[in-house]
Amino acid sequence: MVNEDPNQQECDGTPAQESAVRADPSVSAHPSVSVHPSVSVHPSVSMHPSVSAYPSSSAHPSTSAQPGGLARPSSSGPEDLSVIKVSRRRWAVVLVFSCYSMCNAFQWIQYGSINNIFMNFYGVSAFAIDWLSMCYMLTYIPLLLPVAWLLEKFGLRTIALTGSALNCLGAWVKLGSLKPHLFPVTVLGQVICSVAQVFILGMPSRIASVWFGANEVSTACSIAVFGNQLGIAIGFLVPPVLVPNIEDRDKLAYHISVMFYIIGSVATLLFILVIIVFKEKPKHPPSRAQSLSYALASPDASYLNSIARLFKNLNFVLLVITYGLNAGAFYALSTLLNRMVILHYPGEEVNAGRIGLTIVIAGMLGAVISGIWLDRTKTYKETTLVVYIMTLVGMVVYTLTLNLGHLWVVFITAGTMGFFMTGYLPLGFEFAVELTYPESEGMSSGLLNVSAQVFGIIFTISQGQIIDNYGTLPGNIFLCVFLTLGVALTAFIKADLRRQKANKETPENKLQEEEEEEEVMSHTSKAPTTVSEEHF
Repeated sequence: MVNEDPNQQECDGTPAQESAVRADPSVSAHPSVSVHPSVSVHPSVSMHPSVSAYPSSSAHPSTSAQPGGLARPSSSGPEDLSVIKVSRRRWAVVLVFSCYSMCNAFQWIQYGSINNIFMNFYGVSAFAIDWLSMCYMLTYIPLLLPVAWLLEKFGLRTIALTGSALNCLGAWVKLGSLKPHLFPVTVLGQVICSVAQVFILGMPSRIASVWFGANEVSTACSIAVFGNQLGIAIGFLVPPVLVPNIEDRDKLAYHISVMFYIIGSVATLLFILVIIVFKEKPKHPPSRAQSLSYALASPDASYLNSIARLFKNLNFVLLVITYGLNAGAFYALSTLLNRMVILHYPGEEVNAGRIGLTIVIAGMLGAVISGIWLDRTKTYKETTLVVYIMTLVGMVVYTLTLNLGHLWVVFITAGTMGFFMTGYLPLGFEFAVELTYPESEGMSSGLLNVSAQVFGIIFTISQGQIIDNYGTLPGNIFLCVFLTLGVALTAFIKADLRRQKANKETPENKLQEEEEEEEVMSHTSKAPTTVSEEHF
């Protein structure tokens, strides 16, 4: 049974406790772990106080159906998986992550939001500037599996440090590209930042699962994704203000340097905060599902087998495709927004940035609302489908109103579209974790992001060519067609919510049911339905 006392101290597993277990199977090995009378304890096997008394996961019906996950990095000291607590540090961890994710996302869009200005400064084509955004997508694809392996091997803290360090390095490298002939240097800095992104994008659902309770995970994931979206929003708003469209290249270089110095300083501060604040994981699992996930983790689990199991999960495969279509459309719109707005409203670089800001701010609001809604209702399939349908409707309306000649109409329609399109992103992460539990959250979200990057590259190149040759209307209709396909595929996804089942039905609960049926024990203790907070 699970201990409900929030003040209980961790035991150190002394020999006296172990001998007590060997001497009498009816005596609990730990105050919070009871040994069922029907489970015999072999005299030659000593039980660590932090290990469940159940002999193996396969021996219990509620765990045998679930495939073993990858090994989780272990923290120093004994870990009592039977105590369910949440740590106050969790909010600091998710906030710091959200901030350096924001910084990295800003660097992704800072060129695209003033595409025409960087074209003139470096003397390159619009397609070359587009690649400064698309390199983020291209880099992610081959590096996902190695980084996902590193996440499982070394844990959250190591990945966070690496991602924030690379983000900081890339920001400072760009300061060496303040001459028109140094475009390759700015490409190098952007590629370094794109590698940092690989260490960032797969983290939200993992941080939410490792640090947050069952009724907080969707909200926490939304907050983690929130930072990335906020960075994109700032990337649309700030560059047009800091870097005006002027002909004098020396003055232009000065304005660009101001932007680069600001982002480099912010990235450095956030790297320092990651060193101070970020911790591998809390002392106790924050939910039953996470506790069970630790118990099922095996150091011998095959990394490739985990990937194979994910691709055998039809519902997850459908989600990978639909998520990629939606996120890819968002990436293409973000990259090409400046070009589309300038084409219909010449000289409106600042308003083009503001429209992008509106899209993302509305999406951030949608992400937070959807996260809170999911934590309250657990209606993952229904919410995902409704949001996807509204994304398509918003895209159609935006497409039909872009060329009307009224910027205020574009602001409204773009914001409505962004509320659903960007708000869908954390929904996809959390739905994936539900469908694939207890597999690695980093792997499931990573595969979603790979799909998003692949479709993002395809959509950005294709829509860019369509806009250049045929105009914005055919280019946006192109995206509407694929979003329609995404809606149809989403309808076929079954709501197999495995993590929710694990939270409701744990080995402890099943064992208590057996005890009641057999009338072996006259009283049992229920696992806690609430979590308490522990101090730093």
